[in-house]
Amino acid sequence: MRFGGSHGAGIALAILAAFGFSFKAILVKLAYPYGVDAITLLALRMAFALPVFLWVGFAASHGAPKLSARDWLGVVTMGLAGYYGASVFDFLGLQYISAGLERLILFTYPTLTLLFGMALTRRLARRREVAALALCYIGIGAAFWHDLTFAADAAAIWLGSGLVFGSALCYAIYLTGSARLIARLGTARFAALATLISTAAVFGHFLAVQPVSKLVQPWPVYGYALAMGLFSTALPVFAQSAAIRRLGSPRVALVSMLGPLATIGFAGWLLDEPLSMAQLLGAALVIAGVTLVSRR
Repeated sequence: MRFGGSHGAGIALAILAAFGFSFKAILVKLAYPYGVDAITLLALRMAFALPVFLWVGFAASHGAPKLSARDWLGVVTMGLAGYYGASVFDFLGLQYISAGLERLILFTYPTLTLLFGMALTRRLARRREVAALALCYIGIGAAFWHDLTFAADAAAIWLGSGLVFGSALCYAIYLTGSARLIARLGTARFAALATLISTAAVFGHFLAVQPVSKLVQPWPVYGYALAMGLFSTALPVFAQSAAIRRLGSPRVALVSMLGPLATIGFAGWLLDEPLSMAQLLGAALVIAGVTLVSRR
């Protein structure tokens, strides 16, 4: 395997995106003890990321052809599904489950993307794909059992897992529908516009359910939100899109296997989340399933 030129840059970008996304759950968990709610924290995250997306969106759109009504419909739909819907479900779910379980559930998005693709093309799953799905969901079951073992409230684990699975569904919808738009609009322009749409939706959601005074939070919350906005939102969004452009989605999915392992490691180190053989087995099975489904 050659790591020079565009290929090497794609690998580096995919690794950067995997670590950026994986650390987001850690930052959310570190912020929650200060009393901030999920929607307020999400609004702060998007507010800190907003200047970056405005600048990139303006630069990428300067001199570019105008978007058609169909393009705008696609961008709005993907922005609402991929960055608004997925983020809201994820932040809500992290109130109830561990960061390690959250990352493993989210990591099933390649299998969900596969299922959506089969539904759209009306084809049946191949044996390798069935095996991949089985491995992933048996792995999720093992990690789920790990959280149930250490939880005081089993109902909270069920609720949190369902919310995070909803996040994975939203992200799979985004991946299924965004390929044509990325090819047509370009990586940076599409990512910036879709995220700006989701930012507007997040701000609207916040204003609908919380008073503006809720934006006044302890200083550590602002620090965690800033880190989320820059290093776990803006940077990995553009890095992943650029990596997909260089390597293709299957290879980027393989590199992103670093994400769950990084989250589990960071969660044990920074959050003192318990680690068990069931969780490690679950992570291994999920990664094996994603490896199978991502191979050509």
